[in-house]
Amino acid sequence: MAELSGNFLYVAFFLYLFATFVFAGSIRDKNSKSNVKKWANTGIGLTIIGFLFQTAYFITRWVAAGHAPVSNLFEFTTFFGMMLVLAFIIIYFIYKTSALGLFTLPVAVLLIAYASMFPREISPLIPALQSDWLAIHVSTAAAGQAILAISFVAGVLYLVKAVDQTVKSKKTFWLESIMYTLVVTVGFIIVSSIFGGMGYESTFKWIDKNDRESQMVYHLPALVGPNEGELLTENKFEPLIELPAIISARKLNTVIWSFLVGTILYGLLRLVLRKRIAAAIQPAVKNINLDLVDEISYRSVTIGFPVFTLGALIFAMIWAQIAWTRFWGWDPKEVWALITFLFYAAYLHLRLSKGWHGEKSAWLAVIGFAIIMFNLIFVNLVIAGLHSYA
Repeated sequence: MAELSGNFLYVAFFLYLFATFVFAGSIRDKNSKSNVKKWANTGIGLTIIGFLFQTAYFITRWVAAGHAPVSNLFEFTTFFGMMLVLAFIIIYFIYKTSALGLFTLPVAVLLIAYASMFPREISPLIPALQSDWLAIHVSTAAAGQAILAISFVAGVLYLVKAVDQTVKSKKTFWLESIMYTLVVTVGFIIVSSIFGGMGYESTFKWIDKNDRESQMVYHLPALVGPNEGELLTENKFEPLIELPAIISARKLNTVIWSFLVGTILYGLLRLVLRKRIAAAIQPAVKNINLDLVDEISYRSVTIGFPVFTLGALIFAMIWAQIAWTRFWGWDPKEVWALITFLFYAAYLHLRLSKGWHGEKSAWLAVIGFAIIMFNLIFVNLVIAGLHSYA
């Protein structure tokens, strides 16, 4: 059953990828409106079929595991991607904007590819996770983040078209920083795939934050090592720096490798394109309606914000009270969930009370998604806390 589940996910991944190119065709085809409509209908059709395959993955993995498959980073991130695609499908049928598919589906593909770099084995739940609140809290939080991610995509669409790429400015710098971050994510996928295919593994003996001796296994060459680490595997790379026990050295090592490879990949893309990436993709969005994507971004926040609040804060507090006998403990994940909540609350306040529409609103949507991804990637990979089992 687990193997069948994985096959469903692979099919969904390639269908989303193919649908991305079809949506690109709907934008580039200038022959007639009927051709454009055919391209767009094919793209959304492939997306829906891909979503059905990913739903089949989710159901079969649930059956195989005996619990909702949202208990680790692989499962959570694939579910996040699935909810993102669902949110896009719903919004597409409301607004019929092909460019949204061209930019949303690559994010879903990156999320699935990112998830695949983590252990995919089905394992029994630890006691803290053996609760119905696992599915309630995590799935609702993921759904809220996915809907908020649509506001990010719409915000990027707005900025790519609205920002003048002919002159260097703070706006072009920050917009290009978004493109760089996406390329770094691709870098993570590439480096993890290469060393994973090689079967690279090195083991360290180290002292954890409770002064207990433990072992840590690296799947990438160790640029940074664990606290008082001793390399046990022969002929493997010795770390350049030793980190304190409060930081997960193995996970930070993965982040460093991702930035190294991503930076090289970004530099190669700039050499090939001979211009900023944002400038290179600007022609693909020249026909979009700025008022329309601004509305999509705003509507996504008005729907996603309460869903996220319900799942990431209210349901999380209820579960924390049951599991740990306290509803709040300033755990890193709890803190960043609160930061996310406060940011989007400020977004709505500035939008409704101060009139921050258009470009200002788009920048806020991008910053909000950056906070979500910081929580998903950096907080999970680097900072140790009660949620480290994820």
